[in-house]
Amino acid sequence: MSLLWVILGFILLVVGGEFLVRASVALSFKFNISKMVIGMTVVSFATSAPELLVSLQAALSGSPAIAITNVVGSNIANIGLVLGITAMVSVIAVDKSFYKLNWPVMMVFSVVLYYFLKNDNVLSAIEGGILFAGLIVFLIYLIRSAKKDTASDEVDDTLATVSNFKIVLWLLIGAASLYFGSEWLVEGAKAIAVSIGVSEAVIGVSLIAIGTSVPELAASVIAAAKQEKAISLGNLIGSNIFNIASVLGLTAMVKSIPVTEPSILSTDIFWMLGFSAILIPLIFLPKRLQISRLKGFALVVGYGVFMFLVFTGK
Repeated sequence: MSLLWVILGFILLVVGGEFLVRASVALSFKFNISKMVIGMTVVSFATSAPELLVSLQAALSGSPAIAITNVVGSNIANIGLVLGITAMVSVIAVDKSFYKLNWPVMMVFSVVLYYFLKNDNVLSAIEGGILFAGLIVFLIYLIRSAKKDTASDEVDDTLATVSNFKIVLWLLIGAASLYFGSEWLVEGAKAIAVSIGVSEAVIGVSLIAIGTSVPELAASVIAAAKQEKAISLGNLIGSNIFNIASVLGLTAMVKSIPVTEPSILSTDIFWMLGFSAILIPLIFLPKRLQISRLKGFALVVGYGVFMFLVFTGK
């Protein structure tokens, strides 16, 4: 029964996220916001909504370990699993902005998160506010430095003509789906953790993290297989930045998140930092600015090793 709640939770999170993205973009068009700004801000926030609701639900229901490991695990999965599998499907060309801006910003947020957690074993409301404020500064810089013609591919023009009734309906469906999806997923995952005798941190960094990364994986693999557009490494890196700054930042602002599982600071967060750091030598050696199928395979193998160690407790 617990597995059924988890599956239903995943489905509702995917459905809710999709409806929320549509409604948010349609609403943005109503306020005459440019496609570039919609792509960089509105879509990014909306696609982070499933992770945000899961972490918020976990923190409020007395499972802070899931709140943190959901984000840490999602960031590991985005690089090891999503980027790795996508590169195995189609070689990924890397833009210079990756190592000039996106990667350094991701590493700064990751290291700051580690410092905040290690300092006093809790992510406080003030620290969450600092993370979220950092994200706002980053987004303002991105919008100001972006060229006017860099309209985001993921912003659908047809959403500009959607009726107000449809927008409200989509918002209601999205909100309800995300609320119940996050509740069922967290409760089901906690029950599974108890039944198989592992900690909530293990479930958060594996099952829940992979589940909340599935939409990114599906979208990236389909785009790579069809070769419709270049797969943007920046999108995955942006997702990792949003996970730390908006998901954990906003959750901590609502309720401080204590570190209740030693594995979070002793192993999990170092895997996240390691997967993030390895990207630089990966894109320069041996062939510059390219993630080949072999490199993608190496990332997936690394992720497999991480999962094995998580469940064996080594």
